[in-house]
Amino acid sequence: MSSNVSTHRLTRFVDLGQPRLGSRVVYATDEFFAEKIRLISPAEPVWIPDKYDDNGKWMDGWESRRKRTPGHDYCIVRLGVPGLIHGFDIDTRHFTGNYPPAASIDACVYDDDIPPDDMTWTEIVPRTDLVGDSRHFVDAKPGREFSHVRLNIYPDGGVARLRIYGSIRPDWHSMDLSQPVDLLAMKSGGRALACNDEHFGSMRNLNAPGRGINMGDGWETARRRVPGNDWVVMALGHPGHIEEIEIDTAHFKGNYPDRVMIRAGYMIEATDEEAVAASQQWPILLSEQKLKPDHQHIFKSLNGHDAVTHVLMNIYPDGGVSRLHIRGYPAGID
Repeated sequence: MSSNVSTHRLTRFVDLGQPRLGSRVVYATDEFFAEKIRLISPAEPVWIPDKYDDNGKWMDGWESRRKRTPGHDYCIVRLGVPGLIHGFDIDTRHFTGNYPPAASIDACVYDDDIPPDDMTWTEIVPRTDLVGDSRHFVDAKPGREFSHVRLNIYPDGGVARLRIYGSIRPDWHSMDLSQPVDLLAMKSGGRALACNDEHFGSMRNLNAPGRGINMGDGWETARRRVPGNDWVVMALGHPGHIEEIEIDTAHFKGNYPDRVMIRAGYMIEATDEEAVAASQQWPILLSEQKLKPDHQHIFKSLNGHDAVTHVLMNIYPDGGVSRLHIRGYPAGID
C-alpha cells in the first residue's frame, strides 16, 4: 500500500497544542506585532503582502518587538490535555528579517494557567539555531507528562506556529466504563497513521473532539479518476472490544462516500508501518454499508471479533468523512 504519510515521523503523533483539545496560549512577555493566540492556530500560516495594522506589518504568528534590554522573550502554552511530549515543529514561515536566531523549550506540570515565577521548569529542547521562513522539527528529551510548554526565543522576533507532538495516555482505571467509550478519540489516545489521499482535508480530523465545523474540518480525498478506493488506517488509544461505530458525514453533501467498510486488527507490538502494511488483510469488522450525505450513521451490527488495536476504513470510491467514532470497552482493564 502506498500512502501520503507526512515525511517527518513526529507528525504521526497528536498535536497536543491544538485549541480543539482545550490548549491555550496563556502568557507572552511581549506580543506587540502579532498576538500570541496565533501561535497555535490550526490553520497553516499565511502571508498577506499589503496587510498592516496600527503597530506595523500584520504577521500570521506570534511576534514580539525589537528587544532593547537584556533578556529574551517567551510564550507559555497550557495544554488542554496533559501528554507525553515527543517533539515540536517550530515554524518560522513568512518570517524572514524578523525571526529569532535561536529558541529553546521548557515544560512543567502546574494546575492553573500561568505558573509562578519560582516554578521549576524542565528543559526538553536545548537552545537550537533557527532560520527564517522554515519549519524546524526537533525532538524533545524523554520525560514524564507535562501540562505547560514554554517557548523561549533569543532574543526576540516572530514564530508563525508551534506544533507540540505527543501522546495522550488517559487513566482508564479512573474512568466510568459502565458505557462504551470512544477508543479512537484523540482524548483516548487514538491517532491517524496513514491514508492514500488527503487532498482536501486531513485524516487527523477524523478523531478530533466534537462534530466537524465545516467541510475543511474532516478527511476528504480528491475525486478518484482510476479504479480502486480510498482508505485510512487509525490506531486506537487502547485495545478494546467494539460495540458501535459512528461515521459522521457532516457537511459533506455532494461529495460524501457512496459506501464504507471497516476492517480491524490486533497488532499490539507492531510499528506503524507494519500495521499499515497488514491492514487490508485484517478481518472485516463492519461489512460494506451505504452512506448518506450530512448524516450521523450508527452501526451496531458488527462482525464477531476479539480485542482490536487498529482499524482500516475503506471508502468507495472517494469523498469526505467528518468524524469516525469507534466505541467499545477497553480490554484488560480491571
